[in-house]
Amino acid sequence: MGRQGLLDGQGDGRRITPSLGRRLFSEWLGTAFLLATVVGSGIMAKKLAGGNVALMLLGNTIPTGCILVVLILIFGPLSGAHFNPAVSLAFAWRGELPRSNAAGYIAAQVLGAIAGVWAAHLIFELPLW
Repeated sequence: MGRQGLLDGQGDGRRITPSLGRRLFSEWLGTAFLLATVVGSGIMAKKLAGGNVALMLLGNTIPTGCILVVLILIFGPLSGAHFNPAVSLAFAWRGELPRSNAAGYIAAQVLGAIAGVWAAHLIFELPLW
């Protein structure tokens, strides 16, 4: 899985791979935060931009890019920070993610995406569906 894993803290540079459960939770949580940011910033941009499409796009793109950098830095060492089923499938196809783990990653990402969209809708008092 590439450079995934945390250093063991013993000074010899060995990496410790987190358990599958921790990796799946990391994918779920990271995807939820990413989707909450994308959807939430889109809703907020639409409310604040007054119909200016360029301003709406800017108001959605900047927060999305910033949160993506933060999430990759936080969750990259834990799970690889895929946050997207297509990315997980590509890693599985290339042999960098065991195919037995890919289904779990994809399920965690889909459920995290739903949770993130629901969170954004709740924040802005919109219906969940």
